[in-house]
Amino acid sequence: MSMTQTRKKEIVEQFRRHDVDTGSPEVQIALLTERISQLTEHLRQNLKDHSSRRGLLKMVGKRSSLLKYLRGCDAQRYQTVIGRLGLRK
Repeated sequence: MSMTQTRKKEIVEQFRRHDVDTGSPEVQIALLTERISQLTEHLRQNLKDHSSRRGLLKMVGKRSSLLKYLRGCDAQRYQTVIGRLGLRK
C-alpha cells in the first residue's frame, strides 16, 4: 500500500526543478497525487476503513492548498503540473 523508495525517486526526478530539488510544490503535489491514487484503490476494497478515509481527505486538502499556492505564485507552473498529472481544475 505504501510507495516504494524507487517509485518516489522516479516521481522526484520527473517533477524536480533543479538537481537537488525535493521540496518544491510540484514535487510535493506529484507525491501526494501518487499516495492519493494508492489510497483510493485501498478504500475501494476496504469500505469500512474510516481511518484511512480521514487520511485521504487530509491529503486531498493538502494537495489543494499546494495547488492554490502554485496558482497564485506562478500560473504557468500550475498549468504544467495539472496537465502532467491529469488533474482537472
